[in-house]
Amino acid sequence: MYIYRDRRETRTGMYGIKGEAEERHIERESENNSVCDFLFVRMGMNMATQNDREREIKKLEEEDDDDDDKAVDYFYKLPGDCIANIISFTSPCDACRFSLVSPAFRSAAESNSVWERFLPPDCYSIISRSPSPLPLLSCLSKKDLYFSLCDFPLFIDDGKKSFSLEKWSGKKCYMISARDLLIVWGDTSRYWRWIPLPDARFPEVAELIAVCWFEIRGKLDVRMLSPLTTYAAYLVFKSTTSAYGFEHLPVETTFGLVGGETSKRNVYLDAERRRRQRYPTLPRRLGRNYRSTILDSRSCVPEGNENGTYPKERKDGWLEIELGDFYCGGDGQDGELEMSVLEVKRGNWKGGFIFEGIEIRPKGV
Repeated sequence: MYIYRDRRETRTGMYGIKGEAEERHIERESENNSVCDFLFVRMGMNMATQNDREREIKKLEEEDDDDDDKAVDYFYKLPGDCIANIISFTSPCDACRFSLVSPAFRSAAESNSVWERFLPPDCYSIISRSPSPLPLLSCLSKKDLYFSLCDFPLFIDDGKKSFSLEKWSGKKCYMISARDLLIVWGDTSRYWRWIPLPDARFPEVAELIAVCWFEIRGKLDVRMLSPLTTYAAYLVFKSTTSAYGFEHLPVETTFGLVGGETSKRNVYLDAERRRRQRYPTLPRRLGRNYRSTILDSRSCVPEGNENGTYPKERKDGWLEIELGDFYCGGDGQDGELEMSVLEVKRGNWKGGFIFEGIEIRPKGV
């Protein structure tokens, strides 16, 4: 009995130990459940807080949109003259964009007060130097006058120069005709002749027949240019099928103030020179006992600066070559700009070129 009782007590004790373990397990589960409940509650609070924040942000955004709409409404309520005055401080390109916003903006952007600001201050003085300035001043609005000067250069100074505007900025551009340039031997029919061409801007252009001393010079008053602008000079010309003399020879060019610092460079007038350098011809000489290949003499590397610039084709079909650049400072700068193109060192004969003039316009245009 004792043993049985001990066993029973022992088993009971074992059961008692097991019961305590179960109670502790239940307590831990209860604690875990309490923690989970707490986390769920906290998460719910965070979610609620996040939703509140999102609602607040959305409310603020709606208020900002309302403020923007009110600001736009206030802007639309501005007088047309006020809107036009604001647009006049932009650029011709921006004014054209503003005209697409609304009828009110279109009316302001196309007003004379806007486009008069885009015209050069001395525009009317320059127009008065034209043989027929009255139709431009009396029949056109300021906007139409602006684009007319952009698309159709105006002859001035007895038709020896042309005046135009650069479309995107309104800067002044000029072309000096060949008749207004100093061309050495230009009045000698043996070396030069003056001919009309249907695609030329001026009534006459200069055709080079044959010279060994090639020299062209031109001048322009610097006060005629737009201030705070970098200008470049371009020789406008074309070559005939019988052109010769400039295949290997660069010409020297200068552009700058008389008596001041000038821009100098070497350029090539032969438009086909670069192509011949890239794709040299290889004539084949045949003999009875041998066959050899030699380079064409035209592909030989000439003397001079191989980094010189080459002619580029213009929209009007002519060629142009940059002679140099010049920065026109603020108001008050005066003096004469001089540009030159010459090849007088080697003394070889040259011919077969036609020269329209020298154009001065903002660089990079």
